[in-house]
Amino acid sequence: MEFNLFLPQMRLSFDQIVERAQAAEAAGFVGMTGMDHLAPPMAEDQPMYEAMVTNTWIAAHTSTLMVGSLVLCDAFRHPATLAREAVSIDHASGGRFELGIGWGSVPTEFSVYGVGSTAPRDRVERLRETLDVLKAFWAGETLDYDGEFHHMTGARQQPVPLGHIPIVIGGVGKKTLALVREHADWWNVHVGEMHRVPELRDQVGDARVSVQKMVAYVPDEASRAAITETAQRRFGSSAPVIGTGPEIVDYFGGLAEQGVERVYVWFCDFASPESIDGFGREVLRPLQGV
Repeated sequence: MEFNLFLPQMRLSFDQIVERAQAAEAAGFVGMTGMDHLAPPMAEDQPMYEAMVTNTWIAAHTSTLMVGSLVLCDAFRHPATLAREAVSIDHASGGRFELGIGWGSVPTEFSVYGVGSTAPRDRVERLRETLDVLKAFWAGETLDYDGEFHHMTGARQQPVPLGHIPIVIGGVGKKTLALVREHADWWNVHVGEMHRVPELRDQVGDARVSVQKMVAYVPDEASRAAITETAQRRFGSSAPVIGTGPEIVDYFGGLAEQGVERVYVWFCDFASPESIDGFGREVLRPLQGV
């Protein structure tokens, strides 16, 4: 099992984001991922940085961390622009970019910002076309494409990626599962849908299973009550895992037994360097046999 730090790029300065990225790298996280919205969901008045720019900045200040988003919203970018951005970060980072992409989790953004149809059918079909276009560009093909949403004639891009850019797609809907099977390296499953993995596993091909989990790391018993209160205030009914290192090790060990190979850890305290360091020592190292 591998671990990514999930950290929404909001309410933090770039210096604070870099501090957390470097702490995550030192602690043993393999990657760091942010979110992609035009305004922070349920916190529209809060400051937030753009996803791909943030990924680039993190990559520039680390040496091993994979960078990406959970997940980019397809409708926010033309696929030719997205393909170019992805390859640029791939080259700049020495192959440390992966593409998490979806068809949009907050439909109101589509109407507020006028970025496209709010209809699920349109959004998932546009994503299918985008994935076709991305993979053609990354293969170095000259592309003639006449879809419902994207139209190109003699389009091409150089350079191609240094190697393979991994793709992450989440969801359990029938059409989404088809996209996972055809395009994804990672299938991100909502932790509340884990019970469906056995029945759906054969529909996603070779894609590996990942989950995002909210975590309240308790460094000592004296701080448990305060940390529990913070987690419940921030995450509400989302049921974060709250515990000491050994307790969290047991929880994630159970997920590993269900076939989960990656966890996106979302700390309740905005990923303080202290929490990242303690989590690395008491959770990552035991799980990795270090």
